[in-house]
Amino acid sequence: MEWPAGMGTHSIEEDAVLHKIFTNAMQPSKVLPYYFKATREFEPESVTITTLITFDRYPIFSKLVTNYQGPVSVSIHINDDEIRDENLSKLHDMYNSSPYMKEFVDVHVVVDKFDRQFNMWRNVARFFARSNYFMMLDVDFHICTNLQQHLKLDSEAMRVLREGAAVVLPAFEYVEQDDGIDSMTFPKTKAELIKLVEAKKITTFHDFFPKGHNATDYERWYQTDSVYKVTSYQHSYEPYVILKKEGTPWCDERFVGYGANKAACLFEIYISGVDYWVLPQDFLIHQSHPYKEETRKQERKYNRKLYQNFQEEICFRYTRQFVHANQWDQNHPRSENLREQCNKIRGFKQAMVQFTGS
Repeated sequence: MEWPAGMGTHSIEEDAVLHKIFTNAMQPSKVLPYYFKATREFEPESVTITTLITFDRYPIFSKLVTNYQGPVSVSIHINDDEIRDENLSKLHDMYNSSPYMKEFVDVHVVVDKFDRQFNMWRNVARFFARSNYFMMLDVDFHICTNLQQHLKLDSEAMRVLREGAAVVLPAFEYVEQDDGIDSMTFPKTKAELIKLVEAKKITTFHDFFPKGHNATDYERWYQTDSVYKVTSYQHSYEPYVILKKEGTPWCDERFVGYGANKAACLFEIYISGVDYWVLPQDFLIHQSHPYKEETRKQERKYNRKLYQNFQEEICFRYTRQFVHANQWDQNHPRSENLREQCNKIRGFKQAMVQFTGS
């Protein structure tokens, strides 16, 4: 596109741009991108870990950085209160505590009075990631294998990533929480992990809520050497995934607090036409820590209601998009995921007949 001659340029203040980018988050909120910027330049096809932390998670974040030694883009929330400057000082101390921080980590600070804007913080970390692919990872998960090397050697996994699919790392946790504190003791290979699973020392993550991870199909994973497609997706599925940065839907920032925030994000990604594939060799293990369960219970109750409405909204919005893009044909792969999931919603089929005529 060519601009008319003599138009010149126009600048917009950074604060105005960032306010628009994160307009669905609670406001006022100050985003400070690249508060610290890694010294290393990253390869375009590397995977940037995107994560979010508060000051109480600095020690475990340092472990993640030292273990991965690859690009990391992190959102750090600082409460805008009387100890704000003290917490910023702790951030400086943390960043200067390890050469790996300075080499690999881009830090983006969010300063406001709103706790647990998880999806907004995820979007900040992703927006400023400096490679073509990003991994949505909770800071308390340990990558047990040489993920970067395995991806380079797995041509099929890289093919589906380049084509816009998501790849899943199966997640596990120790049965005895005390065994899951020190990541130095975690298994480093799939064979070692399977022995611990068979000994009933390790289990799938949150096995008390199978809808969260069962679609990964762990029984198949134990036996396979090849990447495979998730075929039993359902709306509570919330795996840890690597995604293409460009073209992947963003996490809806209306979800604040615990419960459904990541599931909603992954649901929209799936409905948009992104398939999930499971990596055959790599896995994560949760590092044990106490939960604020009462806080989680109240926020989950609210977000459960929000998520029910959100699913209907997303189904109708993407149907409209597919219809206008001529991607609504029964055999079109882009709308296949939407048909599979949204037809489960009461009244959706009838509404679509009226809307699309088919």
